[in-house]
Amino acid sequence: MEDWLRHLFSYLPESGGYYLLIGLIAFGESLVGIGLLLPGSTLCVFAGFLALHGKGEITTLICSAAIGAFWGDVLSFVLGARFGPALLANRWLKKRLDLVRKAEIFFAEHGGKSVFFGRFFGPIRGFVPFVAGGAGMRPGAFFAYAVVSALLWGLAYPGIGWVAGVSWQNVQRWTGRFSLVILAALVVTVLWVKWRGRRKRR
Repeated sequence: MEDWLRHLFSYLPESGGYYLLIGLIAFGESLVGIGLLLPGSTLCVFAGFLALHGKGEITTLICSAAIGAFWGDVLSFVLGARFGPALLANRWLKKRLDLVRKAEIFFAEHGGKSVFFGRFFGPIRGFVPFVAGGAGMRPGAFFAYAVVSALLWGLAYPGIGWVAGVSWQNVQRWTGRFSLVILAALVVTVLWVKWRGRRKRR
């Protein structure tokens, strides 16, 4: 193990405390507004990289990230449903109204699928569940999309760090490729929905 890694490990919590920290990072990144300040995706990828080098167990790490991401989405959804207009009047969120509008447009165009795909688009990640709650999306449908997206996110980001973790440069390269895959999946989904709509109209 390289000296800088050994030095870093000495500053990190042990066992359960470490997994709790990862869960809180994923949770915070999914929260409306807070996620803009917290580079949770990068930190979870880095945690996967560290797991390859002996810090933590990758399966538990993935579970912690996925659980934190899911509950962050749930809280954002509840905040949107219960306190949406009041929170939007808050000075901090008022400065981010452009992101709220983008999330609203994204949700209007893609419906429930936006909860899944929005998780993989950094700036609007925490805003899409918030907007979904404010728009009155059915909780059952929201939870289904949120569970699947959180599981995939929790698997993908620490997983990329672990699988490609021979070097940090390699990790960064694979993270970029994964983002392109998600973008391609979104484009294919949109085109497929539009094609189905045209067939029905005919």
